[in-house]
Amino acid sequence: MKKIRDNTIKLNQFLKLMGIVPTGGQAKLMIQGGNVQVNGMLETRRGRLLVPGDKVTIEGQTLEVNLNNNEDQDVVIDFTEQPE
Repeated sequence: MKKIRDNTIKLNQFLKLMGIVPTGGQAKLMIQGGNVQVNGMLETRRGRLLVPGDKVTIEGQTLEVNLNNNEDQDVVIDFTEQPE
């Protein structure tokens, strides 16, 4: 499991962890294909660092990034669907 130490996560890793795509290659194609927005802006960099509160929109679904670090857990990622 990916450990998050600095309260950030790369966009392509976020898409994989959220189950949007099964592989990094598919994440790359989706991002570079212009199918992903971060905070309402088109994002084509798969290495874009996301921080808590960022909103990622894919195919009409918006996910809010919430990264909670805890000594007992490697990573906790929650998402909330935002109404359009």
